[in-house]
Amino acid sequence: MMKRVFLFTFLLSAAGFSSLSADDAVKGQKVYMQKCKSCHGNGAKGAVMMTQEQWIDLFADNGEMIIEKHEGTGAKKFFNSPKFQKYAPYLKAFLHKYASDSGNVPSC
Repeated sequence: MMKRVFLFTFLLSAAGFSSLSADDAVKGQKVYMQKCKSCHGNGAKGAVMMTQEQWIDLFADNGEMIIEKHEGTGAKKFFNSPKFQKYAPYLKAFLHKYASDSGNVPSC
């Protein structure tokens, strides 16, 4: 009986976790379309610029590398703002989910 309860709890939490990450990617897609599309093209074009591992590296250390890459651009203001820190996890989830080696294609 205890094994069944544990298994049920595990499956319930795993299902909840996967839906949360899907929600994060959806939010990230919205951020991408608002903040990144004008320079990097639609989401399908932008996300495949890097592999999943490369996106993880770019967003490491509070996104320092991605902030540096945008230093001399018009997007500098966004990337140096608290809004970027707020939206970075969502943007990372979107870009990671649709990276060049993911096999996924976004609908934007």
